Amino acid sequence: MTADRIAATFAACAEQGRAAFVGYLMAGDPDIETSFRNIKALAEAGADIIEVGAPFTDPMADGAAIQKAALRSLAAGANLRVTLDIVRRFRAENAKTPIIIMGYANPIHRMGYASFAKAAAEVGVDGLIVVDLPPEEDAPLRHELQAHGLAVIRLATPTTTEKRMETVANGSSGFVYYVSVAGVTGAGVGADADITAGVERAKRISNLPVAVGFGVRTPEQAAKFARIADGVVVGSALVEQVREAVEQGDPGSSVKKISVVAKTLSNAIASARIERSVH
Repeated sequence: MTADRIAATFAACAEQGRAAFVGYLMAGDPDIETSFRNIKALAEAGADIIEVGAPFTDPMADGAAIQKAALRSLAAGANLRVTLDIVRRFRAENAKTPIIIMGYANPIHRMGYASFAKAAAEVGVDGLIVVDLPPEEDAPLRHELQAHGLAVIRLATPTTTEKRMETVANGSSGFVYYVSVAGVTGAGVGADADITAGVERAKRISNLPVAVGFGVRTPEQAAKFARIADGVVVGSALVEQVREAVEQGDPGSSVKKISVVAKTLSNAIASARIERSVH
């Protein structure tokens, strides 16, 4: 299946006249077992695609919420191999929902690109986002991923020019992750006009679905981007549910919290284009 699962999911959502809901959670947060249950709950609550964060000590693209999630995950003993094992367990119960690993180059480099790509394909990963590995430097990893049918998902931003978008698109697969702001995850969102133009440029040049993320926290924001893009990525708002559960002394309650928030987001995304056609 691998990358084919991503294409099939976006095609199914398009046929239903809606954007895909892409939900992000950090593997191993707040602990390995609860993390597994949270990811299952996210899928059951309506996430069409799930991004699983691989914990890293220096997550430079992430804001405070996901940085803290990475620290909780590392403290619980999680790492890249544990992340893959969580995916393996999820895939044994769910053969439909695409899983994207989102992480940083260092742990993958240490594991070895060939070893990682083989292991990721074997456990049922569909694609990879490596936020600190630009297109000019990702060829060794990209070739290993492509050999196993894994999607290479790259980032574009409001500052990505036409020429730069051509570089981003060359070798991309699965979908393009459009960052709504020039900043970190959980930051504010950019101007609608800039995002709309950027998404249209990314779609035209890459000929791939485009999902918008970074800074999408509320159902209203999710619905707004669902009218613009093929997918909407929500991370910090879900990860914050884990933090709240931990601070309340009941980490296991994050499962229910995530389910409630995910259902609200899923409903907002699913109905966004219907609402626009009515008004």
